[in-house]
Amino acid sequence: YSFWLKHKPIIDVMIIAAGFVLRVAAGVALIVVTRFSPWLYVCTTLLALIIGFGKRRAEIRLLADGANAHRKVLDGYTIAFLDQLIMVVSASTIMAYSFYTFSALNLPSNHLMMLTIPFVLYGVFRYLYLIHVEDAGGAPDELILTDRPLMATLVLWGLVAVSILYL
Repeated sequence: YSFWLKHKPIIDVMIIAAGFVLRVAAGVALIVVTRFSPWLYVCTTLLALIIGFGKRRAEIRLLADGANAHRKVLDGYTIAFLDQLIMVVSASTIMAYSFYTFSALNLPSNHLMMLTIPFVLYGVFRYLYLIHVEDAGGAPDELILTDRPLMATLVLWGLVAVSILYL
C-alpha cells in the first residue's frame, strides 16, 4: 500500500476501507461471535468509503492548489468527482443497512431492527450536511465526538439496537 496503491485514486480509499473491515473481522474472531452477518462487513466497507472520500474532499477544500504537494493522490480527485462518489456510496450504505435489518439470519425474526433505519438515514444525512454545508470531514473522529446531533443519533441507534437484540 505505502509504495504504490496509496498513490492511486479510488484504490487508496478502498484499501483504507479494507483495513476497517479487517479490524472488524479480527474483533469478531477475537470475541468469538458465532452469528455475525456478512451484511455488516458490507456496511462497514461502505461507511469507511464515505468517511474516506469525505476526508479526501476536505483535504482538497482545505489545501486548494497545494493539495497535490500535500498528498499526490489528491491530484486524481476533484470536488465534483468526490461528491459523486460520496452520494453513490451513501445511497449504497443506506440500502445495505436496510437489507441487513430485514434479511440477516442473526437478527430477530420479528424484523424490529428495521426500527433503526431512520437513525442510519439521519446519521448519513447529517454527515453529508457536515461535509457539504459546513465543510467538515477532515477529521471524522472529531465530528463524531463534537457534533451533538450526530453523537445523539449514534447513542439512540445503539440504545434501540441493544433493546431490540437483548431485551
